[in-house]
Amino acid sequence: MEKITFVVNPHAANGAAEKLWPGIATQARARLGEFAAVFTARMGHATELAREAAADGAELVVAVGGDGTLNEVVNGLVQADGAPVNPRTALGQICIGTGGDFRKTTGLPKAPAAALEWLTGVKTKPLDVGRLEMTDHDGRPVLRHFVNIASFGIGGDVDARVNRTTKAFGGFASFAWGALTAMFAYRNKRVHLTLDGVDLGERVIFSVAVANGQYFGGGMHMAPAADPHDGMFDVVIIGDIGLGERLAQMPKIYKAAHLDNPKVEVCRAKKIVATSDEGVYFDVDGEAPGKLPATFTMLPGMLKLKVKD
Repeated sequence: MEKITFVVNPHAANGAAEKLWPGIATQARARLGEFAAVFTARMGHATELAREAAADGAELVVAVGGDGTLNEVVNGLVQADGAPVNPRTALGQICIGTGGDFRKTTGLPKAPAAALEWLTGVKTKPLDVGRLEMTDHDGRPVLRHFVNIASFGIGGDVDARVNRTTKAFGGFASFAWGALTAMFAYRNKRVHLTLDGVDLGERVIFSVAVANGQYFGGGMHMAPAADPHDGMFDVVIIGDIGLGERLAQMPKIYKAAHLDNPKVEVCRAKKIVATSDEGVYFDVDGEAPGKLPATFTMLPGMLKLKVKD
């Protein structure tokens, strides 16, 4: 039998995770046998709990919550030097959250009972991890890892607005409203980009998404060709678009139709360096942890993702 730990965020989806967990636990025990369950009490706690579980020999660590919980668990499974805490530990997910974006790329079912079926077999798949070195809001260096999408530009402003308001209407509505209101207040930024050593020069940007997964922001299909198993980032650069274009592009992003705009450019790279003389802030799985300057580095196949047999 595998040694399994569920890392549960009881506050996910406005507290829905806490209500759903007893039923999930009963089903999990019937399918998987005995397991450990630990519960988060504060922001960043899932990172600590996941790291402790992996170091203690867990062969499967399951994030129960939204994309933010998954991100914290990933950060617990990867050391500061970019190596896994325990190479034998696989990552699983039961998605109960506001956005639920990463599961859309992997194909994980939304229903917890169906998601549990992915945990019952032995099959795993190498999972790429993004390494993000940036500056926090007080100017200190900070390190984060991610498996979905990290963006800078409008995204950081949207996060701040969404996290200041209720998410009671769900991921799509919350992020759509946050994005719509941010459209009117946000000013495009000047950033300098280097991709795999190639200097792209200074660009005026609305947003840059460094994508390992395809979706973010509660269903925006930002990078439809991104594959979290191919060892490359898809970099989606939305250039100097004005208010009218912003409002026109917003609904298109949900259908991946924004790529037809000549001011949208898609590149592929393993390392991205971004700098700016302006305050350019990040969105990483619904949180705003820092700002430019930053360096993104691809860590191919760093973790093992549990997939359906």
